[in-house]
Amino acid sequence: MTKKSAKPKHRLILLRHAKSAWPDGVADRERPLADRGRKAAPVIGAYMAREKLIPDLALVSPARRAQETWKHVREALSKKVAERDAPDIYEVAAERILDVIRTVEPGIRTLLIVGHNPGMEDAASLLVGDGDADAMGRMKEKFPTAGLAVIDFDVEGWDEVAKRSGYLKWFVTPRFVG
Repeated sequence: MTKKSAKPKHRLILLRHAKSAWPDGVADRERPLADRGRKAAPVIGAYMAREKLIPDLALVSPARRAQETWKHVREALSKKVAERDAPDIYEVAAERILDVIRTVEPGIRTLLIVGHNPGMEDAASLLVGDGDADAMGRMKEKFPTAGLAVIDFDVEGWDEVAKRSGYLKWFVTPRFVG
């Protein structure tokens, strides 16, 4: 199990998309962000920038609400981040998200995944074995839209990430940081 360390070998950031709208006649993948989501995503982006949570790579669900969330977050970051659409994380179980994580090249030290519930919440629960007590309590209470979990791993490569091997460093929401 990863212990709290000053500089983790690998850091995973799980971001649930911001609040989406439910317009009539719009397919699930095409649902846009709601006004609340368009306000919340930049708040999380500013928090990430302030805390220097800058990913080396962002894997983003192809759903419009996830893409829009990432767009708002990306605009707040201080450097350009490599990004890939990740259809394999759209509405899948936590184990599938773990499979995707394990395929990321080891040179990527900080990985961001922008996806959906229940996948984000379940993946965080699957991966976290220990962590900051306050963060653990907030995450167990609820993983709301625009919720952000930061999980550190003491591994050489993503292929070594195992269930319950992560240390939950932070869990925040726009309301908590805004």
